Formats: sequence, structure tokens, C-alpha cells
Amino acid sequence: MSERHPTLRERRRLETRGLIQAHAVRLFTDRGYDEVTVADVAEAAGVSAMTVYRHFPTKEDLVLVDRPARIIAELVAASPPSQPLVRRVGGALVEAARALTGGDGGDGGDSREADERFLLDCLRLMVATPALRARHLDSQYALQQAIVDALGSSGSAPDPDGPDPDAADPDRGSGPEADRGSGPDPDPTADPDAAFRAQAATSACLAAMHTALTRWAEDDGRTALPDLIARALTASFGEGAVAPREDRRGG
Repeated sequence: MSERHPTLRERRRLETRGLIQAHAVRLFTDRGYDEVTVADVAEAAGVSAMTVYRHFPTKEDLVLVDRPARIIAELVAASPPSQPLVRRVGGALVEAARALTGGDGGDGGDSREADERFLLDCLRLMVATPALRARHLDSQYALQQAIVDALGSSGSAPDPDGPDPDAADPDRGSGPEADRGSGPDPDPTADPDAAFRAQAATSACLAAMHTALTRWAEDDGRTALPDLIARALTASFGEGAVAPREDRRGG
């Protein structure tokens, strides 16, 4: 089945939305979030206040970036169900950061650099502004649920404390401790206990990502965000927390 391409109307809507948000974040960064009104944003973007509200129902929405959540959920759903939960979620967080910031060091040019600066500005605003911190927590909860749903949509989910991601040790022995988590869990969307495990693993991974994002903002983006997230996950869960890239693709 061929991929659906956005219509001209949809492209124009996305362009208008991006223009409004870019002007809003610039004004918030230059003047301070509380000093800028929606009318100021509308004037800078050359649109009406009604148009701003049509794209962003609240002022806080102007700083929220929804693209990362979509990318993360898609990557989780595409990850191998045989992998432990932490590897599936953590790998998706690292790969999403790579896609959003050009962490490969590949082509991207000025556009990729501008995207990274925009993400940094949004992150700083959310950290520094009390009203935005509260909204950020809401968005993190929504992201957690989207990830749990994605885990369920792709089939069985392994136990987050499942088998060693490296090769199995033939001398490990047998019994309950040796077999703990060795088989797949039921669909987390259908089994309450599996859902609890998925939520706990996802929440822990998101906490590690938050630590990495904070360091990235403090460092003014000088350290690659994918590397920071991978380091935070390793510090939290051990060396096997993040699989090699080929393993995340199921290869």
C-alpha cells in the first residue's frame, strides 16, 4: 500500500502552525513567557488571534512539541516484541532523539540545526516557567500512555526484568530465579499485571530521559542528546539497557 501524502490544505495548515509556534517560542525566549500575549504572537506571525487559538487552544500549547511523542510511539510499536521492555522503550527514546536532533552527524544542514535550537528553546521554557512545567507533566503522562498502548499494539511484551540482553549463560542453572521473566508477558492493554509492568518500565525510562534532557539544556546542546539519553538509561538499568541500533530494528 502506497504511503498517503498530505494534501495541499494539510501542508498549508502545518506550515501556518509551524510559523505561529516559531514566532511564539522566539518571543517567549526574548521577552519572557509571562510578558508575551497571544495577541503579540498573532501580530508577529501575521495572523489573527483566532487563527492562533484554532491551532493552539491555550497559550501553553504554543510551547509543547507533539512530534517527538508520535515518533517515539511509532518506534516502540516497530521494536521487536521479544526484547525486554526497557530495551524497547529506551531504544525508541534514543532513536527519536537521533531523528529530531541529527544525532547521527549526517546531513541536515541549517534546517536540522534550527530544529535542534527550537527544541532547546522549548525545553528551557518548560523548565523555567511554572505554568509550563505543570503542562509538561501532563504531556509526559500522555506520552507514557501512548508508549504503553504502542507496546500492546505490537504484541506480547517481555518482562522489564527479563533475560539478560546479552547471550544466555549456560551455567546459569534452572529454577524460578533462572527463569524469571524469560517468556513474553501478555498484551499490556489486556492484562492488568502486564500493563502495570509496562507502565513502571516506561515511567522509569522517561525519568532517565528527563535527566538527560535537563543536562542537554544546561549544556546548551553541546553534547549529543541521543548519547545523553543512552548514558542515563545505562546509569539507571545497566550496560544492557540500550541495544545496538541493528537490534532495535529487529535485524
